[in-house]
Amino acid sequence: MIVPISNVIETRTFYTWMGEDGIARTQVKPNAEVNLADAKENSLVVNQLKAEEKFPLIVDTRRIKSISKEARDYFSLRGRESKTFAFAILIDSPLSMIIGNFFMGLNKPRVPVKLFTSEEKAISWCQSLERVPVS
Repeated sequence: MIVPISNVIETRTFYTWMGEDGIARTQVKPNAEVNLADAKENSLVVNQLKAEEKFPLIVDTRRIKSISKEARDYFSLRGRESKTFAFAILIDSPLSMIIGNFFMGLNKPRVPVKLFTSEEKAISWCQSLERVPVS
């Protein structure tokens, strides 16, 4: 995933932006150790992205070093509102596969989540999803 030069919001552990295709993207910085504060900060950034409808989010975890249980719980969207209605998680290592499967299995997110090793397939899946109005 290539981070664009403009319209990117940078936090301690993420780069986040809205694509021209209406799909939000967030890329974990190389060797990031994501904690609860990082999860809350990035979720706030995602929810501030301008959009007429709720949107899918592609999360590139391919360079992540670690993520705390509290951050995984927070990202599951249980008990809170979000403009995000689906997650496509990019993986390519045993660690990111473990994180992705753990997120989906134990955290039971309240929105559809799918793991991908191909960014193109993640985009295609996101484009196939029915859009949801912002309530």
